[in-house]
Amino acid sequence: MSVPHEDEARVIPISAAPSFEETDSGHEPDPMAALLAFLRRRVTGDYEVDEFGYDAELTDKVVLELIRPLYHHWFRVETLELKNIPDDSGALVVANHSGTLPLDALMLQVALHDEVGRPLRLLGADLVYQLPMLSHLARKTGHTLACREDADRLLRKGELVGVFPEGFKGVGKPFSERYKLQRFGRGGFVASAIRAGVPIVPTAIVGAEEIYPKIGDLKFLARILGLPYLPITPFFPLLGPLGLVPLPSKWMIEFGEPIRTDEYEPAAADDPMLVFNITDHVREVIQQLLNELRLRRGHAFPPFL
Repeated sequence: MSVPHEDEARVIPISAAPSFEETDSGHEPDPMAALLAFLRRRVTGDYEVDEFGYDAELTDKVVLELIRPLYHHWFRVETLELKNIPDDSGALVVANHSGTLPLDALMLQVALHDEVGRPLRLLGADLVYQLPMLSHLARKTGHTLACREDADRLLRKGELVGVFPEGFKGVGKPFSERYKLQRFGRGGFVASAIRAGVPIVPTAIVGAEEIYPKIGDLKFLARILGLPYLPITPFFPLLGPLGLVPLPSKWMIEFGEPIRTDEYEPAAADDPMLVFNITDHVREVIQQLLNELRLRRGHAFPPFL
């Protein structure tokens, strides 16, 4: 490996990449001094990224810090059964996808980072990596392309990997189909879990369906822009930019009991019937979790406390 120039970030192996908390001294720093030190490291390249481009400090101190007010005060996210997330070994977090804009991915990332102390390495759709600025930011915050090679490498390294098998079919479905899981594709995520011998953690997210109720789709304009859909909601595009403010629904995230895959040989990942059966089982578990969690939450818009 070549020695980095003075103004470049150091690239370190993924297994050696520390979270930002591990590098903190434990003392409460002066805010201005901390900000200046952060800016100095950014300008001089005195920071670390792993082999996928994940920048732990930038993620925690900038990106997630901007998202945390939404998590705590706007959506009032409540998490359940965090004990089902392993402390330090690999696992595949499989969740439902919804909300018109994928804010559920960001809230899931905050939940696992702040409440479990583990970064979530999300597998993103091709569209994310076709947009230059979004692609760069996604990799900086630990995301990578949803492909077999990247998923396998992350899981074998003991990372916590997140995937939304519904893809755009889930996040872009109409409000009338809320909390009804869409098809889970061909089960590539199951095959990756089997090859790595890691558990699958079925996860239900309730609350995202109500933030942008999709009542229509500007399909013609979406095709021109190269988007999978361009939603019409009660407030967008009628209210312009104001219509992009998400509604303050109450969110709950529940992590189900892990589904083990280490009882299978890695070669079993090539058995399409086995992969289909496990995929179908994961989908059924998540749907059941959704049904129960939705009842437990109650009204989507309870009064602010």
